[in-house]
Amino acid sequence: MSNINGVDAVGILERMRTADERTQRALLSAVAEPGDLKIAQLVEEHGVLGVIERIALPDPMPELHARLSARLVKTDPDNDLERVQLLGGRLIIPGDLEWPSQLNDLGGAAPWALWVRGAADLRLAMLRSVAIVGARACTPYGARVASEMASDLALAGWMIVSGGAFGIDAAAHRGALAADGLTAAVLACGVDVAYPPRNESMFEHIAAGGWLISEVAPGAVPHRARFLVRNRVIAAITRGTVVIEAAVRSGSLATARAALELDRPVLGTPGPVTSPLSSGVHQILRNGALLVTCAAEVIEAVGELGHDLAPVPVGQQLHLDQFDSITRAVLDALPSRGVMSSSDVGRCAGVSANEVLVSLTRLELEGVVRRQDAGWSIVRRAVIGGAPR
Repeated sequence: MSNINGVDAVGILERMRTADERTQRALLSAVAEPGDLKIAQLVEEHGVLGVIERIALPDPMPELHARLSARLVKTDPDNDLERVQLLGGRLIIPGDLEWPSQLNDLGGAAPWALWVRGAADLRLAMLRSVAIVGARACTPYGARVASEMASDLALAGWMIVSGGAFGIDAAAHRGALAADGLTAAVLACGVDVAYPPRNESMFEHIAAGGWLISEVAPGAVPHRARFLVRNRVIAAITRGTVVIEAAVRSGSLATARAALELDRPVLGTPGPVTSPLSSGVHQILRNGALLVTCAAEVIEAVGELGHDLAPVPVGQQLHLDQFDSITRAVLDALPSRGVMSSSDVGRCAGVSANEVLVSLTRLELEGVVRRQDAGWSIVRRAVIGGAPR
């Protein structure tokens, strides 16, 4: 099949003219790069078969033919479909019941197909999904935050979506898996390719109960451009994106920008101000991203308005929090050392003699103050305002 200008390309075209749209899109996903806006425009104007015709034939678009016809003659979509089926996967296309309709928000940049390995009904699972992305060379702090947040989100019934890379991605996937939750990895390679190879075991666990997703055909290897364009899918397919540890030039920020363009919530978890790996997160927080520190805050941002509310954070409940304002005023009037008469306490606190007596009696019963011959003193071991008085 080396004669790309002759019978081979024409023969493939003739096969595609009688093939269904799924097979046509399988071919296109192997020939054209994902995110190719020129191809997307042609698909919109002429349909998938029309694009294949323009790739296979020198006219009417010789530049497109010259650029992609060599790939065309090396592609066997039937083999790719069979290959992914043997792995328990499938190709889903726009119009399928399983197609996540939120991907259509990408407009001309939407995928023309998704290769999927894993459980059924990707669309339904993605209705409650959150992207967690960040640095590959993350710190132990970042890995812990990502893992715990993903685990808590999974326990709350949310799907965790990331890119399957080292660092924050892997920590998020593993956190969800540890909670027996759902997770999906959006890959820059074929769903049958383990990249990075050291994550192969993790990918198998994801495919067993979650999803491996790719725009490119089985066997495709990753390269830089594919990593960048797959970020838009991560942003579009989820309800919001959380960035945990990212340098100023991190690829994770591309996912955040894509989410912002789609009007999806962009969330960031801060780190030490001295850490370069948190500088990118701090930048998006300054530019309007929402600061989150736990799963409950993430759910409040991406969940149902007015229902998925995070609990209001409260400080440590101290023993003295139970006292009313008058009793507190009386307590504050007492010196930290020494003794004061009840009349002097009343003058300092600005309360009546009866109120002083009631308050001091209550404080005595609680073990906060003690009565002495010369007046009243504070018990040294009492904790007031969180610190020894």
